[in-house]
Amino acid sequence: MDLKFKWNRMESFSALEMYNIIQAREAVFVVEQACAYQEADGADTQSWHLSVLLDGELAAYARVVDPGVKYCEPSIGRVMAVAQYRKLQIGRALVTEAIAFAEAKFPGTGIRIGAQAHLHKFYGSLGFLPVGEIYDEDGIPHIEMLKPPVAVAQN
Repeated sequence: MDLKFKWNRMESFSALEMYNIIQAREAVFVVEQACAYQEADGADTQSWHLSVLLDGELAAYARVVDPGVKYCEPSIGRVMAVAQYRKLQIGRALVTEAIAFAEAKFPGTGIRIGAQAHLHKFYGSLGFLPVGEIYDEDGIPHIEMLKPPVAVAQN
C-alpha cells in the first residue's frame, strides 16, 4: 500500500481538490453520521490540510487548525477515511502524520482535540489525555483531549 501524504493550505488547493475534500467530509460527518451541522465551519482558511492519497485518489483526510482558532493549542480535526478505504485501517497512519506535523510546525504547544468519545482509547494510544467531561456536540458525545507538549531541545 503506497500512501502519499500531502499537506496544503486552503489557498494552494485547486478548486477540484477542495471540492473533493468537502464532498468526502460531508459524506462522513453529515450524511453517514446523520448530523445536520455547518460542516464548512470557517476554520478551513486557518488550517493545514492533510490529504492521504492512494493511487491518486483521496483515501483519508485530517486538518490541523492553527493555534488560537479553536483552542490556544493547534487542533487536529475532521479526521476521516473515505468509506471504500476504511478496510485498509489507515487512521493510525493519518493521525500519526498529523501529530508529527503539528508538533514540528508548532513546537512546545501541545495539541488539543475534541474527540468523538468512542474514540478516546484510540487517541489515548497516541498520547492524548482526556481533559474535562463528555459533552454533546451536534448530537454526538465528545471529549476534549490534550497531547502534552513535547519538550523543545535548547541549543
